[in-house]
Amino acid sequence: MQKKISSALISVFYKDGLEPIVKELHHLGITIYSTGGTQKFIEDLDIPCVPVESLTSYPSILGGRVKTLHPAVFGGILGRRDVPQDISEMKEYHIPVIDLVIVDLYPFEETLAQATSSSFAGNAEEAEKMIIEKIDIGGPSMIRAAAKNHKDLLVVAAKSDYASLLQLLVDQKGETTLQQRRAFAAKAFEIVMHYDIAISNYFNPEAVSPLALPATKQVLRYGENPHQQGVFYGDLDKVFDKLHGKELSYNNLVDVDAAVQLIQEFSGSGDSSKVFAIIKHTNVCGIASRSTLKEAWDAALAGDPESAFGGVLVCNGTVDKATAEAINEIFFEVLIADGYQADALAILQTKKNRILLTLKAAPETHTQSKSVLNGVLTQENDKGNYAEWKEAGGREATAAEKEDLSFANIVCKHLKSNAIALVKNKQLIGKGCGQTSRIDSLRQSVEKAKQFNFELNGAVMASDAFFPFDDCVKLGHAAGITAFIQPGGSIRDKDSIAYCEQNKLAMVITGLRHFKH
Repeated sequence: MQKKISSALISVFYKDGLEPIVKELHHLGITIYSTGGTQKFIEDLDIPCVPVESLTSYPSILGGRVKTLHPAVFGGILGRRDVPQDISEMKEYHIPVIDLVIVDLYPFEETLAQATSSSFAGNAEEAEKMIIEKIDIGGPSMIRAAAKNHKDLLVVAAKSDYASLLQLLVDQKGETTLQQRRAFAAKAFEIVMHYDIAISNYFNPEAVSPLALPATKQVLRYGENPHQQGVFYGDLDKVFDKLHGKELSYNNLVDVDAAVQLIQEFSGSGDSSKVFAIIKHTNVCGIASRSTLKEAWDAALAGDPESAFGGVLVCNGTVDKATAEAINEIFFEVLIADGYQADALAILQTKKNRILLTLKAAPETHTQSKSVLNGVLTQENDKGNYAEWKEAGGREATAAEKEDLSFANIVCKHLKSNAIALVKNKQLIGKGCGQTSRIDSLRQSVEKAKQFNFELNGAVMASDAFFPFDDCVKLGHAAGITAFIQPGGSIRDKDSIAYCEQNKLAMVITGLRHFKH
């Protein structure tokens, strides 16, 4: 069902991109109603505009908080064109028909970011005032009303759709189809939903809704597999500067997220050591901490050079020429770093598809979400390394073992359960993950270490969950492991502890499980 636009209500915060639309509306002979700054913008273009207050008989009041909240406005939006009583009442109360609503929302999230920046430190009252005043009332109400009545009118709720609207006006000379109006209405409801959830999350930050999809979305080439459509909702520009390479794919983004989560564990600790890690299918397949980035890379790669092929790389330093030359010898998908020296960047850019990212600011998220069945699971992030450090074995861990145990526990946290990590000198030398039994993960990790000729004598072992039996401790000891770290909590903890006591092995109980499904 086609509808001819005869009148439009325009009230927007962002004016950029609006001028050609206003000019086309005028060219088509469409009556324009507007308010405040938008009205002035239109009149400055020498285009006639009817002020909304001439409909409501009220000026903008209460500091601009109330200007469109009136039956003369909402009646014009919600009036049904095929209901005789609606038509009669609109005539009786002199309510004009409105066929197009162009309304966006106050920049709440942008204001929130500004008001919580360091420039407002110590002035919480002023920051709160700024934030509250950017909670839009009339805007969401008009957008919802227009989207509800999409059978009769078109709603445009964001400047990102201005180009589409202009094309539609030009190509169809002011006429719209029901399918087009419905598509714009769907976008409008999504925008208002996102806006309301952002406000809700501000007032209740510990209960962040999993439905808070960012308004910005990017259609990906495909999803996990080529026959699946994929979309990313979010603004990557806030997290990364992309310096080179093709667009990030669905699988790239999943691995990049895992890489960023991992490298955050080594940020802000005050430790000047450099950490390099290699991620494959969200699991850590190589990681090491050394005094220089080149040494960290060499040690990380040595941990599993086979799995490193086609991986996502991440480090907590600036990539120099020597490191870039070493990295350039293998095929990888993505590299994330704090920065790149100019000569290093030139080397790494020789492969056109290779994605090079600079991490600007890790996402400050408090929760994780995933869709299951016909709903969504959400949980708090898994924060921290250990809740306690309880020496429970046959001896206290040495200083070197303590460093390796702490490092191994973090690595284990970023492996799929059941997870085992073997570490020596802050280098991952063997790992097992995603197995259906813990002993299988341990066997896998020992075989990995032997495959690449690592000496296990003096290495340490981390487990993401408790040892239900003493078999893991026995097998680890037989391979050369001298210290263990695990959360504890099994009714048979005493079996593993007793074995460590009898064989003078160190065991640390952390009281914090790190399952990762």
